[in-house]
Amino acid sequence: MLPPIHFEPLDPRSAVEETRVVSLLGSTGSIGTQTLEIVRLFRDRIRVGALVAGSNVERLAAQAVEFRPDLVVVADRSREEELRDRLRRSGIRVESGPEAVREAAVLPEVDTVVTALVGFAGLLPTLDAVAAGKKIAVANKETLVVAGSLVRERAERSGSVVIPVDSEHSAIFQCLVGEPKDAVERIHLTASGGPFRDRPLHTFADITREEALRHPNWSMGSKITVDSATMMNKGLEVIEARWLFDLEPDRIRVVVHRQSIIHSMVEFRDGSTKAQLGPPDMKVPIQYALSYPERWEAPHARVDWHTLGRLDFEAPDSGRFPALGLAYDALRTGGTAPAVLNAANEAAVAAFLDGRLRFVAMADVVGEATARLGVGGHPDLVELFDADARARAFVEEHAASCAL
Repeated sequence: MLPPIHFEPLDPRSAVEETRVVSLLGSTGSIGTQTLEIVRLFRDRIRVGALVAGSNVERLAAQAVEFRPDLVVVADRSREEELRDRLRRSGIRVESGPEAVREAAVLPEVDTVVTALVGFAGLLPTLDAVAAGKKIAVANKETLVVAGSLVRERAERSGSVVIPVDSEHSAIFQCLVGEPKDAVERIHLTASGGPFRDRPLHTFADITREEALRHPNWSMGSKITVDSATMMNKGLEVIEARWLFDLEPDRIRVVVHRQSIIHSMVEFRDGSTKAQLGPPDMKVPIQYALSYPERWEAPHARVDWHTLGRLDFEAPDSGRFPALGLAYDALRTGGTAPAVLNAANEAAVAAFLDGRLRFVAMADVVGEATARLGVGGHPDLVELFDADARARAFVEEHAASCAL
């Protein structure tokens, strides 16, 4: 069996033919809805055992009617009655609240858990699923950023297999299949550069919410789209990669690749490099996480090599995107620093989207919070939750004092 979060693949001859039973945490968001598109393609191979959403009851109910899961959960307790009313004659069990979310992650009949809840909310149910020995298709990068060491420890004890869904980490995972760990020299995470890669730096103070949400290559939720605009998403991916692939920070590099065709690369000690390529389509890494170690035939878009023309690469601009350096600093500090970085960034992005914080102020306040509140060591869950709360309070206080 695949060692948890390491490289060696399962023997394809051991692949089971039984239907995968999936619990989808975050079913109404971008990753969740695309996961259900994969389920539609492979109804004979995938069954939905549970659906979980934050508060979008209308979409959640429609999904439940279509996919007939055993359990449907809305995290927002105030929306439970509305969900019950919509599903009253369906025979589907309806629950609400954080404990029900955690139950959905460990249902006995479920073998695969897709963790697509946004932000820190995905931490506890993901840890529960790992401890229960489930196969994890992890799309919630914040869980590994905040508690990567705890995820690894629990996976080693339970035998849980963690497969990344992020296109960059999926690319690294695919390049590492069949390769010994000691053959890896470094990995290269590609970044599109976001919507502001060519914008004059002196105009960054005027960046609006609408401009930040116009990603040139990918269609994503608002939080991750803003993270892409600041390149904080790539910083979080660096931390995530450290725990997924057990690599030191100086062996994880970022390269700007405007076309988003190469999704990431692995450089080996013999001088060779493997890359995973494809159009910018999240359904491909989602499907791979669900089908691994198999590859299922699917109608996803292909690269037209006759018209592609060129592939460009450049180093990230640290002056334009200071958030990337903040993530490396937090990773090197360790302890609670990544948790502080993540929480401060979530709060700063929310304040920016609400019009309470300027675009350029996000990196400043996140950097200050991480420097003041992040400490090294080996924190437990209580300490991580405390660090998260203090970081959010710090940013909220800062945002309240800003005159926009």
